[in-house]
Amino acid sequence: MNIFRLAGDVSHLVAIIILFMKIWRSKSCAGISGKSQMLFALVFTTRYLDLFTSFISIYNTVMKVVFLSLAYATVYLIYMHIRSTYDSESDTFRVEFLLVPVAGLSFLENYAFTPLEILWTFSIYLESVAILPQLFMITKTGEAESITTHYLFFLGLYRALYLANWVWRYHTEGFFDQIAVVSGVVQTIFYCDFFYLYVTRVLRGSGKMSLPMPV
Repeated sequence: MNIFRLAGDVSHLVAIIILFMKIWRSKSCAGISGKSQMLFALVFTTRYLDLFTSFISIYNTVMKVVFLSLAYATVYLIYMHIRSTYDSESDTFRVEFLLVPVAGLSFLENYAFTPLEILWTFSIYLESVAILPQLFMITKTGEAESITTHYLFFLGLYRALYLANWVWRYHTEGFFDQIAVVSGVVQTIFYCDFFYLYVTRVLRGSGKMSLPMPV
């Protein structure tokens, strides 16, 4: 554990809590992509199967359980509890275009051809693109509420901090996880334009962040 890994975990947790509390308090999931949240729930499910096979630390176990619980609670709120506020007409990204290639790649590029390892690899690849339905939805509607952009900011910050974590581990331990690093770089690239808009528009006091409408 190093400061970048810890800060990344905290940023990730803050992002998920921000989103969950936004939906819970407002009793509305307007502007939130249910498809992205389902993909993230799938990411946590396939990644944390080792909860049943190995114990690393209390911190590790608690964080995994919290992430799983909040992910499925968020999906429940969107699709069950307050479904009437869910904008399905704007959440139209074809997730099969993500799931099929990711599943195929996880079978081709992994560290060991075992069920748990393939599922872990699948989760890493899927996480790198799971935010795309949300970004697509924001682009389609043309704007995002500030609370949603805060969620996306902390989610992107988590990935950036994890990249710093991998650099730190490489220099101090000689450890390099090619699958995690490459996937993390891809995911961080997706946030680059968003980070710029977040700093120049949201942090300067605009209640919503407007984006270019698709042609």
